[in-house]
Amino acid sequence: MTDGNQDLQALAERSAQALYAPDRASQMLGMRIAAVGPGTCTLTMSVRADMTNGHAICHGGLIFALADSAFAFACNSGGEATVAATASIDFLAPARAGDALTACAQQLWQGGRSGIYEVVVTNQAGARIALFRGRSHCVGGKA
Repeated sequence: MTDGNQDLQALAERSAQALYAPDRASQMLGMRIAAVGPGTCTLTMSVRADMTNGHAICHGGLIFALADSAFAFACNSGGEATVAATASIDFLAPARAGDALTACAQQLWQGGRSGIYEVVVTNQAGARIALFRGRSHCVGGKA
């Protein structure tokens, strides 16, 4: 890794830790940062029984929350305060209590103060659970 790449990686790691420390929602849901890098983030979350709905599957809002948090860490990895401007999700398969979910966010495009990110949510078997796409907007200041 070159010095420039090492600097960007270190910035991404610092930014993620600074954003995660006060993020009570992600912490309460048991989300953990597995990896972070420039424009990327991988989060994990275990589906607890209290996260299931009346169909005995993980509530879609909680899967969205996992994808949205991965998106947030990825789009703030450059150290600038960035928020979601829009986001959508496609649910592909159910997740159930006991499943270990992984959300992998990746920057697809960056232009000016906007970016587009894709997040793939999978379970412990590698099956795709959801596809999320978000557009970010840099609001200025430090992440």
